Amino acid sequence: MITNWKAALARVKAVLMHRGRTRQEAEDLVQEAWLRLALYERDQKVNQPEAFLMRAALNLSIDEFRSGRHQFVHVPTEEQVLVDAAPAVEAILLGKERLARLTECLASLDPRTQQIFLAHRLNGTSYRDIAKEHGLSVSSVEKQIAKATLVLARFMEGW
Repeated sequence: MITNWKAALARVKAVLMHRGRTRQEAEDLVQEAWLRLALYERDQKVNQPEAFLMRAALNLSIDEFRSGRHQFVHVPTEEQVLVDAAPAVEAILLGKERLARLTECLASLDPRTQQIFLAHRLNGTSYRDIAKEHGLSVSSVEKQIAKATLVLARFMEGW
């Protein structure tokens, strides 16, 4: 039995704050932990209620963090720094050029090699499934993908 509830709750709150929780978050977690203790004590006797309270509050804190429900500090609009996450114009143009060059190279491949390569690289189809679909051995599929990779690497060299 806890003789001084106020001190016990303050200790639990202090531990939570030491672990990075704000005062309000710590108070909310302590209250939730206390509620769990009270509900648990309805059915069973708790020999060390302060230890139960501490463990429950820490577990709740961890669960809340993992679920992404932790609160973020409010920053006034005038203090916020806005960052444009869009890629720079140069990066967009280079990406389009690379894509055009890659498309050109893929078009130069033998149609079956191209189909096998794209099935594996884009669709994630296994070598075995590709081999079954095309009536080839797994070794032949490996060679076709290696051939396509080599052609693409050479063609894209310098980009």
